[in-house]
Amino acid sequence: MENTFASAVVLLVLVTDPLGNIPMFISILKQVPQARRRRIIIREVLFAFLILLFFTLCGRRMLDVMHLSETSLGIAGGVILFLIALKMVFPQPEGAFGHGDHGDAEPFLVPLAIPYIAGPSAMATVLMLVSREPDRLPEWIGALTVAIAISAVVLSFAERIARFLGAQVTVAVERLMGLVLTAIAVEMLLSGIEKFMHQLKV
Repeated sequence: MENTFASAVVLLVLVTDPLGNIPMFISILKQVPQARRRRIIIREVLFAFLILLFFTLCGRRMLDVMHLSETSLGIAGGVILFLIALKMVFPQPEGAFGHGDHGDAEPFLVPLAIPYIAGPSAMATVLMLVSREPDRLPEWIGALTVAIAISAVVLSFAERIARFLGAQVTVAVERLMGLVLTAIAVEMLLSGIEKFMHQLKV
């Protein structure tokens, strides 16, 4: 499966899932004063960007150190994306990762930056992009920047978007995104299995 800049942006937007994160962000930040919410969201999105940028820049070296192949990464990434996609299609009240009770404490890094934005699927995705075509690293960084910027805009206006769309439309969009992500995950799995079978024949 060959990735273009546009398809990489779409894939990263899907795995960071800004629309799906709206209910969780609103719930977690409801005890935080209104004046601080947007600053917290921007801070957490920036943390998520730095984490994913680290995986983008250093991911290939990490794979080499751990002796992990592109084939195993593709299959593992496909499995993770598929599980996340299933939870998007069949949403749970606590979201894809569950957030529990955070009390009145202001969130810091966890759970907003990790795992809601920079979750396992997003980390696996940037690793996959870089491992397949490392010579296009500036392009993947650009795609990540655009995707994170989209998340920042959507989450900054989370409450307005939630009021405008309503709960039913938000869930419908989330499920549609989940269906698209399911197809991408299956494609990744099939591509990884095909490469594995080819290696067995060689």
